[in-house]
Amino acid sequence: MADELLCLAGISKSFAGVHALQDVDLTIESGRIHCLVGENGCGKSTLIKVIAGVYPRDAGSLAIRGKEYAHLHPIEAIRQGIQVIYQDFSLFPNLTVAENIALNEELADGRRVVNWRQVQSIAADALAQIEVKLPLDALVEEMSVANKQLIAIAKALRQNAQLIIMDEPTSALTEREIRALFTVIHRLQARGIAFLFVSHKLNEVLEISEKIIVMRNGKVVSSGDRKEYDNTRLIFEMTGHAIADKFYEFEPDLSQVPLLKVEALNLGLILHDINFELRAGEIVGITGLLGSGRTELALSLFGLAPADSGRVFVDGKPVQIRSIQDAIANGIGYVPEDRLTEGLFLERSISNNVVVRILDRLRGRFGLTEPGQINGQVAEWVGSLRIKTADPELPVKTLSGGNQQRVVLAKWLASKPRIMILNGPTIGVDVGSKGELHDMMRDLAGQGMGMLVISDDIPELLQTCNRILLMRHGRIVAEMRSQDTNENELSARLVEE
Repeated sequence: MADELLCLAGISKSFAGVHALQDVDLTIESGRIHCLVGENGCGKSTLIKVIAGVYPRDAGSLAIRGKEYAHLHPIEAIRQGIQVIYQDFSLFPNLTVAENIALNEELADGRRVVNWRQVQSIAADALAQIEVKLPLDALVEEMSVANKQLIAIAKALRQNAQLIIMDEPTSALTEREIRALFTVIHRLQARGIAFLFVSHKLNEVLEISEKIIVMRNGKVVSSGDRKEYDNTRLIFEMTGHAIADKFYEFEPDLSQVPLLKVEALNLGLILHDINFELRAGEIVGITGLLGSGRTELALSLFGLAPADSGRVFVDGKPVQIRSIQDAIANGIGYVPEDRLTEGLFLERSISNNVVVRILDRLRGRFGLTEPGQINGQVAEWVGSLRIKTADPELPVKTLSGGNQQRVVLAKWLASKPRIMILNGPTIGVDVGSKGELHDMMRDLAGQGMGMLVISDDIPELLQTCNRILLMRHGRIVAEMRSQDTNENELSARLVEE
C-alpha cells in the first residue's frame, strides 16, 4: 500500500452562508496520480485552496504524513511539500527563466546579494530533473504556455515538492505538448511525487489517472481506482445524469453557392495555398498542431492578419477582408481562443458585454441609447443562451467559464453574423456546459449559419463538425468527413509528419 501523504476528513467551507464544501473526505498517496473532476462551481477550486492553506476550513481535519494541522498556513503547506500550479502559473513574466525558478530559494536563504552564477546553476539543475532544456536567460513572457508549465514544475521541485496540484494544466496545450507534459509527470511520479490533476478533459483524466475523485455541489460523490470508470460513468457522476453522444449530420445542397469560399490564400511564411468552402448550415472543423497555421487562418479571415494574396467569396461575390470592419461588414464573427483577454471586458457587466457590438444599432434620433431596448436585448440573449446569472448587471468575471463563453457568443450573435469562427470554443468549460454549447452550435447551424470550429479537442470536432480540415505547416493537407473517421485515426494523423 502506498504511503498516505495527505488526508482530509469531513472538510466543510462556506462563504456568506453558501456551502462550497460539505463533509469532504480525500486521501492523497505518495507516488500516485490522482485526478479531481467536476463541473464548474462544484468546489474543486475551494478544495485546492484549503489544501494549500489559502482558505481556512470551517470544519473537518487535515493531516500531512499523519500530523494534523489545526490551522494550515500557505507557507507551512509549501514547507510540507504541497505545491499548486494554477492556470496563470504564478510566474513573473518580466523575469528570466532562471530567475523565476531560483529566486524564491535565494530569498528564502536570506541572501542580501544575489549570486547570479548560482541562480543559473539552480535553474539548470531543476530543469535537468525533468529532462528539459530551456534558454535560462529568456524572459518568461516570451515562452510558450507549455514551457511556462514546465518552468512552474521546475520551480516547484526546487521547493521540495511532494504533492503537485495542477489546475487545468492542458487547457491551452496542443496534443504534442500534452504528451510531453505527461512524460514529465510520469518521471516525477517514479521519484515518489504525488499529483492531483484537475481537468475538464475526461479523455486525459482516464489516460493519466490512477485514482479518480468526482465532486458535485461541494461534495465528493464518487472516488475509486481508474479501472472503475469510463467516460459514461464520469459524466453521470459529475452531472447526475447521462449525456448522450450526438453527431452533426449535414448534406450540402450542391446547387447552392457556398456561403464562404477561400481560394489560394497566402500569408507570408505562415499560410500557403489555402482552399476550402463553407456552406450555409455547415460546421467545418479545422485542427492541427502548434504552428500549423490554424489560428492564423482564423485571424486572416477576420481581418486581423490580412492575407498577402488569394481570393475570398461570400455568397459567391468576391470580398476584400483587410480589417475587422471588413469582416463584420461581410457577416463574419470571431470568438477568440482566450475569452478572458480577447473576448470579454471582465470588469464590466454581463449586460454591457452582450450589447457592446450593437450599441450603434440601439441609438435613437439624438444618439442616445434607450435603456428599454438594451434591457430587451440582454433579456433575449440571457434567456436564449441560458446564461446562468442572478443579475445581468453583475460583472462578467463573476460567471463560470461556460457562462462566460455564452456571453461571448451572445455578443456576436446579437450582431447577426452569417459566418462564425469559433477558436477553442469550449476551452476550460465543464462537461455539462460543453454539451450545451455543442447543442447551441448545432442549432445555429440548423438555422443557416456557417461555422468554422478551430480545436485540437478531437472528440469535440467529431461530435460537432460534419467535415474536418487538417492543417500542417500552413497548408491544408487532408479533408475528412466526421462520419468516415474516428478519434484514434484523427489523433494519429494529427501528429504524423
